[in-house]
Formats: sequence, C-alpha cells, structure tokens
Amino acid sequence: MGTVYERITDRIRTFIDDQPVFFVATAPLSANGRINLSPKGRKGSLAVLDELTIAFVDYGGSHAETHAHLRENGRITLMWCAFEGPPKILRVHGHGEAVYRDDPRFEPLMAEHFSEADDPGVRAVILVSAEQVSDSCGYSVPFMDYREDRTLLQSFWGRKSEEEFAEYCETKEFNGKSIDGLPALPLPLPPRAG
Repeated sequence: MGTVYERITDRIRTFIDDQPVFFVATAPLSANGRINLSPKGRKGSLAVLDELTIAFVDYGGSHAETHAHLRENGRITLMWCAFEGPPKILRVHGHGEAVYRDDPRFEPLMAEHFSEADDPGVRAVILVSAEQVSDSCGYSVPFMDYREDRTLLQSFWGRKSEEEFAEYCETKEFNGKSIDGLPALPLPLPPRAG
C-alpha cells in the first residue's frame, strides 16, 4: 500500500499544498532523551523549494526542541495526513537546519517564500533536505473539516517589538536549552539583518 519516492513529485507537492496542518518530529541521540512532535499550520508558513527541499517558518514559543535536536543531529521527519478526500499519509524523512535571523539566507527566504507568514515572532526558517519521501494508506485517519486558521499567534507577536520578542525568548526556560539540556536557540536571539 505504501510507496517510496525518489523526490517530491508535482503530485506530492500538490498534496502538501492542500493540507492545512503538518507535523514535525525530531529526537535527541540519547536513549533517555524526549522525542518532540509539533503541529504546524499557519497559512503561508511552509514551502516546497525544490524536489528535495522543504522549508517552514519557526515562530517563537515556550520551547525550542526542534532547534536543539537539529543542532545535535539534524534528524527530522515531516508528516501530512489527508483529513478529507482519499486517505493518505505522507512522510518526508531528512536532515534539517535552522537558518537564523542573522544568516544571509534568512531574509531572501522570507521575502521569496514566506512574505504572508512574516511577523516579529519569527525565530528562524527550518530547511529540510529530504532523504526519503514515502506515503501510506491513512485508512484510519478520520474525516475532519478545516474551518480557518487561528490568528492568536500573529496577534500576540504583532503587539511586540523586536526587543520584546528577544526578551521573551531569553526568559523562557526551554528556549536556550531543550528539556533534556541540549543547546537550542542561540541567545540572545540574533536580530534581523534586514
């Protein structure tokens, strides 16, 4: 029932573009470390850059587990599932890298791919190099209707200055380090270059 693909085909890209939510999974190398699984889905915050590269915007929050795991080992899995239409689950296993706000690639990535999802609460763009793309049936995934995006995050960050955002990141216990004590976000948060 499942298929492994050599690349992100046009059909796979269309499936990704049609899903309002995706999930990001990372893990530390330690056998005792905690696996992280996060839902994502703000409109315009994910882009398929080419047949083997996906990028998504990382917003400020109370934890930075993805950053810690990518800094330690780079392993990442993205998953989408169809909540309407034919049943399907799609996974992209790969290697991830955080492109921080002071990286020369950051502003061009934001301008070219994420202009509608940009706000003061952006910590980084996560680049994912696909190493395996596969699908499976999704027969047990329920039908659910998409209503609309939540706007709480952009409203919250829209009321903050760059300085207030940087201060927020520094005051959260699990931004500079993960819940397992791994280095996570570079603090102080780099200012945006542009």
